[in-house]
Amino acid sequence: MTDHDHHIMPVRTYLWVFAALLGLMALTVTVAFFDFGILNKVVALAVATGKAALIMTYFMHLRYSTKLTWIFAGLGFFGLAIMIIIAMGDYVARGGVIAPEYPAPCFRCE
Repeated sequence: MTDHDHHIMPVRTYLWVFAALLGLMALTVTVAFFDFGILNKVVALAVATGKAALIMTYFMHLRYSTKLTWIFAGLGFFGLAIMIIIAMGDYVARGGVIAPEYPAPCFRCE
């Protein structure tokens, strides 16, 4: 086992990543209260991608991994992006982007 095979990260790095993840969690909650129209899902996925990138880079130790490991991690993100694009294409094609106008329910009308 060489020095490249095992890298010990300082606790300070983990604390900074933890603080960043808490900040991104707060951003996720804050974004949920705003209406970005058609971009709601894009904003939510961007924040989630940022959190996933932090977790993969530091907690899964990709930062100090070989380039081949980075390639396979990137391929995983690429595959996920393809699935999301296909699902969003189906969602748009079915008319799910614009919510139909429904009258407010009347509970006293019965």
